[in-house]
Amino acid sequence: MPTSKITTQNFVNILPVFNTGEDRNIQSLSELYLDSAFLDNKIRELLPQNFSDVNPLKGNRILLKPNWVRHSIIDTDEICLRTNDALILSVLKLVLELKPSSVIIGDAPVQGCEWDKMMTGSFRNEVGRLSKLYNIPIVIRDFRRTTFDPLLNNPQRELHPISEYTIIDLASDSWLEPISNEDDPGFRVTCYDPRRLALSHGKGVHKYCVTHELFNADVIISLPKIKTHQKTGITAALKNLVGINGDKDYLPHHRFGGSGSGGDCYPGNNIMRKGAEIALDYANMNQGKKRYWLGYYASEYLWRLSRPKKVHQLAAGWYGNDTSWRMVMDLNLIASKGRIDGTLSKEPQRLLLSIGDGIIGGQGDGPLDPVPLPLGVVSFTNSSALHDMCMAMLMGYDYSKIPLLAGAATTINLKEALITYDHSAITIDELINFSVPTMPPPGWIDYLKN
Repeated sequence: MPTSKITTQNFVNILPVFNTGEDRNIQSLSELYLDSAFLDNKIRELLPQNFSDVNPLKGNRILLKPNWVRHSIIDTDEICLRTNDALILSVLKLVLELKPSSVIIGDAPVQGCEWDKMMTGSFRNEVGRLSKLYNIPIVIRDFRRTTFDPLLNNPQRELHPISEYTIIDLASDSWLEPISNEDDPGFRVTCYDPRRLALSHGKGVHKYCVTHELFNADVIISLPKIKTHQKTGITAALKNLVGINGDKDYLPHHRFGGSGSGGDCYPGNNIMRKGAEIALDYANMNQGKKRYWLGYYASEYLWRLSRPKKVHQLAAGWYGNDTSWRMVMDLNLIASKGRIDGTLSKEPQRLLLSIGDGIIGGQGDGPLDPVPLPLGVVSFTNSSALHDMCMAMLMGYDYSKIPLLAGAATTINLKEALITYDHSAITIDELINFSVPTMPPPGWIDYLKN
């Protein structure tokens, strides 16, 4: 593993990209993505002064991990849904200048993402140009093993062979273990067959399907888009690492039933909602068949009969989801200490850094349907936990109320961490002075009030 002085202290550097409060608006900030020279300079400005001298990238294999969640459906997706292409390219240029041996740019988007719509020709061409200019191989990679569009009912498997992944079982080391029931843990992924997920997660068994590109890398540079998230409150550096897992059958998102019956899909206990869950299970167990639609529409009908409020979502998008955040913590553990033979080391196996795209963030119904948020910052960190706690404060949220961040906070010593905002040291509580009001996800509105 590359070692350097930047690994000795948890830090986050945050740089505002606006000059005055009047510049902190969607129009002005979106124009910054068109100014490559500005972005190049801001990315360089983020790095610690000794970074080039220490140069942990030289001669090493680099994995750039953007947030490529889905192709654009509406115009604003280009600025608030994914890590912006322009920021990725600015980071890539800086990385190449530091002379790595190779670069992989990859992610596992949602199952319905149309890769060729998301991956523009201009982006591919610029990556190819930079590869030739610096004489360093660069590969763009889709980490998904499967795709599925529920509107077309068209499951596909084996986009990549299982030989390109490691199945790693965290067993009792998993953050999911405390909520795993011996008889039936009830783990679910909304659009996936629950029987397949049951093979991967249960009491004492917690398996993930991780791309070999992670294990083959010496340095991971995560490039998250800062957004709200219906299941975990926010998505930033921590949540972005879920994309190292290539098969959603290994990713528990919630547990069957309401909080009143031992699950965490929605608050309380409602017979109509439970019926909707059963019907959805039936649909997911019959993907690719005509009877899929019987379960799908029955689920929709029963769910509407239950008269759900914003806090009730069949996809478990609410503050009481006690599963998704634990899965996120598991993938972060693997990203740091996982080995290609499926075991965990006691020590970090690779350097993990993050550069956050918060120039325009996402608010509201993230991660898939956000609206633009004029956050106006870029960030650099060696601690995903510290970074995301800071981002929550800049969004006007109390990070201790978000289960993912409360859990992540237990893994670091906040008193010994270094936080800088616009080159000045600052406490995490003082970040609230630079925050922007942020619309929470629907299931969090009454819980995360600004």
